[in-house]
Amino acid sequence: MDGKLKIKISVADRVYPLTVEPAQEEGLRSASKKIDAMIKQFEENYAVRDKQDVLAMCALQFASQVEQKQIDNTNDGLETIERIKRLNLLLDQYLEN
Repeated sequence: MDGKLKIKISVADRVYPLTVEPAQEEGLRSASKKIDAMIKQFEENYAVRDKQDVLAMCALQFASQVEQKQIDNTNDGLETIERIKRLNLLLDQYLEN
């Protein structure tokens, strides 16, 4: 546990003690705030019967955002590869002349 921090993170009105690397603390606190804001938004906009339902919807929304970013990054990567191939072809044609 050398160099690790003991922190308490609150999510959905529950406190969770964690032992984390110092570099992780800011991200965890930020994530906790985002989860609580999303919970509040779901509770205000939808008829929610159970906190577990709200947490499941939060998890689904965050997971879908991560998945969409991966899909977008893959698509961007493929587009970049295609552009590089076209540039290489143009350079080859230029150098042949």
